[in-house]
Amino acid sequence: MPEDNILELGRHSLAHVLAKAVTELFDNVKLAIGPAIENGFYYDFDLPHTITETDFAAIEAKMTEILKRREAYTRKELSKADALALFKGNAYKEELIEALPEDEILSVYYTGEDFADLCRGPHVENAQFLLPWAFKISSVAGAYWRGDENRPMLQRVYAWAFPSKQELKAFVAAWEEALKRDHNKLGRSLELFTTAEVIGQGLPILLPKGAMIVRTLQRFVEDTEERRGYQQTMTSSFAKRELYKISGHWDHYRDGMFLMGDPAQFEEPAAEVFALRPMTCPFQFQAYLNKTRSYRDLPLRYNETSTLFRNEASGEMHGLIRLRQFTLSEGHIACRPDQLEEEFAGSLDLAKYMLKAVGLFEDVRFRFSKWDPNNREKYIGDAAMWESIQDTMRDILDSLGVEYTEEEGEAAFYGPKLDIQIRNVFGKEDTLITIQIDFQLADRFGMMYTDADGQRKYPYVIHRSSIGCYERTLALLIEKYAGKFPLWLSPLQVGIVPVQEENHAAYADEIAAKLQAAGLRVRVDHGGGTMGNKVKTFRQELAPYIVIVGDQERDSGTISVRVRTGKQINGIAPEAFIAACDTMLKENALELIEEF
Repeated sequence: MPEDNILELGRHSLAHVLAKAVTELFDNVKLAIGPAIENGFYYDFDLPHTITETDFAAIEAKMTEILKRREAYTRKELSKADALALFKGNAYKEELIEALPEDEILSVYYTGEDFADLCRGPHVENAQFLLPWAFKISSVAGAYWRGDENRPMLQRVYAWAFPSKQELKAFVAAWEEALKRDHNKLGRSLELFTTAEVIGQGLPILLPKGAMIVRTLQRFVEDTEERRGYQQTMTSSFAKRELYKISGHWDHYRDGMFLMGDPAQFEEPAAEVFALRPMTCPFQFQAYLNKTRSYRDLPLRYNETSTLFRNEASGEMHGLIRLRQFTLSEGHIACRPDQLEEEFAGSLDLAKYMLKAVGLFEDVRFRFSKWDPNNREKYIGDAAMWESIQDTMRDILDSLGVEYTEEEGEAAFYGPKLDIQIRNVFGKEDTLITIQIDFQLADRFGMMYTDADGQRKYPYVIHRSSIGCYERTLALLIEKYAGKFPLWLSPLQVGIVPVQEENHAAYADEIAAKLQAAGLRVRVDHGGGTMGNKVKTFRQELAPYIVIVGDQERDSGTISVRVRTGKQINGIAPEAFIAACDTMLKENALELIEEF
């Protein structure tokens, strides 16, 4: 059996052991669902007792006790009526069963003779096969039933599980290292961002240091896009319902939008209903429609640093990764069919350039996201059009030598896309950058151009991002570098410490002025602490360089530089240090220079 299958089989079987343990330990337990997941499993429970970390040891001990009973896993088939009778009183199992056809034959797995769970399986034959496995309950969290925040909140118990103690030990060690890099913790301790309950979930506040990093990225992106022929727009943050009806977002994305006004008026034709924008494409299409277009005008590349709003569920949000308000490096390219491949290639090249500049390129994978022909209500357009444009996109990706996986059901409602995927330190995958081929919205908006043959035609539109959501990128950079950013991204690039304030403050300020004139972000510590404490403060801030000036440096017109790696170089000419920093800034260097 393939290793992945063995892992899923063992983890799924252990999920049933967890469920049985909780029912034996606590009263009035109602079971919901409990699948195997990456690195382990979870189970959702509804019970009066609030499970906390203090319960973990007892649950683990009970699970071990159950495994030692060496009970068999027995599969039994039931009719829908018999299954409803077996799980009578459990609203969660009843709902799952009721959703099935009347003639459906259901399967139930017994662990021993006294515990049954609704399950397709498969499972191990006997619990004794799980005795060599190692597992550890990792956390408990709230989870809405079926992911719907209007449904009951359940208690979700997560656990890690591996076939051996050595594998679990290695995983836990890696997990503990990941915790040190977790942007949601480290970003706060480094004063990059914060949140406030009075403002709301998914609405972070970027503090000055975090805002400095995002501003640096934003300027870099906008300048690069301008050099590549993009024209920047500035469009509204909200619009009338009618704009989203044209684009299709009203019918296909409304649940993810923030609507403004009286809900009772949302479907009234005469009412003026507004919504915050979840994306910028319909707005930039209006810029295209500002005047008549010729084939000579294409390709037309628009970019915008746009603030977007998406009504994410409470349980989906995490730190800066998934938000209700975020900033996107967005762009749209209108092009002729003969320009499509070149423009797609240019969009991909730009994305790769950005990823390499910030050091994330080696961490991503490419996903060709296609429509799901079995779920056509999610999309606009007919099957033949979808299959044709997906074939075109596949040909483009192959001609560019892109290594990718294909996944159905991940396309935008108007066209296929190339998603650039990345994992955070805990292994959860998200989309960082996307490049989409849109073969439909130009028609819906009446976006046309006059071709060389005098015919009026619709362009293709490429929806693309160059570096993705700035907040998400910041989160990934915090975790990538554990807060030790490359020089060009560091909010504080050089900290300056006068050995004695009364004797060396003036020279420290003189050096600071030279460094600032060279474009470096600098701060002199004029506080009353000792030199050692000042150095320690800058080290805690993870400043790339700490410049120390005392009698010797002042009298010789030099500086001593302590690199973040711990190396210290004395007697450096300020001009040599500035030249090295200038090189790193111009090249967006990811490593610090240690020789001057």
